[in-house]
Amino acid sequence: MSRRGLVITVAGPHGSGRTTQSTRLAERFGLRYVSSGTLFRERATQLGVSLEEMTRIAAGDASFDRFLDDRAKQETRKGGVVLDATLSGWVAEKPDIRIYLTAPLDVRVKRIADREGRGVDEVERETRLREGAEAERFRRYYGFDVSDLSIYDVVLNTALADAEGVANILKNVVEAYMGER
Repeated sequence: MSRRGLVITVAGPHGSGRTTQSTRLAERFGLRYVSSGTLFRERATQLGVSLEEMTRIAAGDASFDRFLDDRAKQETRKGGVVLDATLSGWVAEKPDIRIYLTAPLDVRVKRIADREGRGVDEVERETRLREGAEAERFRRYYGFDVSDLSIYDVVLNTALADAEGVANILKNVVEAYMGER
């Protein structure tokens, strides 16, 4: 861990538990929490468009992703942060721990539908569209292949345990890392 303070990135597909676990890590270790997903949703709200439409807008405007990524880099330079972002593991500057959370599509879709009070079919369609568009956009804009998980220190299927169990696993990983420093 550097002088700037611990920097943890948490990435993963929509509905994988990224926000839940990022906020728990931030609280547990006294770190700031920064989410590019929140910034993305706020921008969609400002424009009065759905997440699906915002995804289309972002697909045609590289400056939007670059703004989010530059903001993420700035936050990691400050240190003492958990960065919750799809590309956090790729864009953070010298993070201490890169975490990737995942879960099967049906589990993720159900989580999103339950959280947002929406139908499973609608959420699945939107999730597939969003994730496909994002993968293509990230490949085109940056040359990143988001399916390449080799950059992560930890890859965890969050369907294997409840939120508390996943939080305990991640807490142990961070504590082990900190004990080695």
